[in-house]
Amino acid sequence: MGKTLSAILTFVLAGGIFFLYTKPAYTGPGTPENPSVNEIKAQIAQYDEALKKVEQLEQLKQRLLAKFNSFNTDDITRLETMIPDHVDNIGLILELDKIASKYGMTLENVDVDSSPASRGGRAASAGSTLDAGSQYDSLSLRFSTFGTYDDFNTFLQDLEASLRLVDLESLQFSSQETTTSRGEPTYNYNIAIKTYWLQ
Repeated sequence: MGKTLSAILTFVLAGGIFFLYTKPAYTGPGTPENPSVNEIKAQIAQYDEALKKVEQLEQLKQRLLAKFNSFNTDDITRLETMIPDHVDNIGLILELDKIASKYGMTLENVDVDSSPASRGGRAASAGSTLDAGSQYDSLSLRFSTFGTYDDFNTFLQDLEASLRLVDLESLQFSSQETTTSRGEPTYNYNIAIKTYWLQ
């Protein structure tokens, strides 16, 4: 009789422990400090899925890197010059001045369009025009120079042939009272150009 009662009490105690502690700890909602077994399993599944995505991204990165490395470095340099991935006002001004100096011309009154713009909380450089969904931005640059018509015409041809992508927005010119040592008349030129860069 005592053994039977002891067995029943042991069974009841085991059932109580199972229903009051083991089952809630396994299936019930846990706490941040003591999550349930099911919650731990769900977290492990999420981590496993994240690791799989990281592995897939790493494989994609390696494929893209191999493809990028297969390109000719000179071609990449030419593309980066044509449309860079950042604003380089100083570099553009120096490039224009270098072209102009070949014909005895100098850049004066250089002015980068100074209207600030921003999008999505990100500050943009002065003079940039931002279009929603666009993959590039643009920058307007104004300057003046002087020289003969032939020299200025050749300057524009060199600018057109340069790798940097540039649009001529406006051009105004007026005659000067001076001439060159060869007796050729000189003119003042006011120019506005637009250049681009990738976002």
